Amino acid sequence: MRRIALSVIACWLFAVTPAGASHRPVVCSAPAETARLNSSLPNTARAIRHGQALTVVAIGSSSTAGVGASDEAHAYPARLADEMRRRWPLLSITVVNKGVGGETAEQMLARFGRDVLPFRPQLVIWQMGSNRALKGGSLAQYAETVRRGVRRLRAARSDVVLMDPQYAPRVIAKPMHRRILNAIGTIGDDLKVAVFHRFALMRHWVTSGEHRIEDMIARDRLHMNDASYGCIARLLADALAQAARTGGSLTAN
Repeated sequence: MRRIALSVIACWLFAVTPAGASHRPVVCSAPAETARLNSSLPNTARAIRHGQALTVVAIGSSSTAGVGASDEAHAYPARLADEMRRRWPLLSITVVNKGVGGETAEQMLARFGRDVLPFRPQLVIWQMGSNRALKGGSLAQYAETVRRGVRRLRAARSDVVLMDPQYAPRVIAKPMHRRILNAIGTIGDDLKVAVFHRFALMRHWVTSGEHRIEDMIARDRLHMNDASYGCIARLLADALAQAARTGGSLTAN
């Protein structure tokens, strides 16, 4: 049984506060077993190793678009671009934000031909599941949609990272969220595709007492804020960096 080590990531992010209030640094921790990816990212790792221009497309719903952030520069895709450029300052890195609020996986898949594939990305980060949990619907249809999407992206020679729902009161209140999380995990195992466990990471921040949920979630009790977007971007960039160092796979297959 693997020993689960706790890695503390000091994210010197500045949380947005009301006008006139002081800013404070945010420190985010992550259990190592939760923060890392468990599938290879060969195209991403190859581009980094060879110093090639790296294009990442972030497709998803409102928490990709950046609802809850103070501005577009504080949405997770923009923060991820900043984090990646700090790690690889000589590399040309583009992170394209293709988040559309309120969309389900089916609607996102329908946009692949317009909003993802034309960029020829080495990496696609597909954030989904929150709206399915909130709106309900067929879990079987949802899972099949995600599987088809992964296969289509791989056929286009893109690596894929699936990002699961955020840990937020309005998501947690829906019993279906557990089935969504399980479905995404199963797809990751079956298709050997990387899953970024956003839900588990954010839950850790709260259940460990490190942060109060109201400090990491916007007032609507659903969307993330500058602090949590920044932490997620930092942890995801760390996972991608580890993938590059290990030649494309974070764990032995």
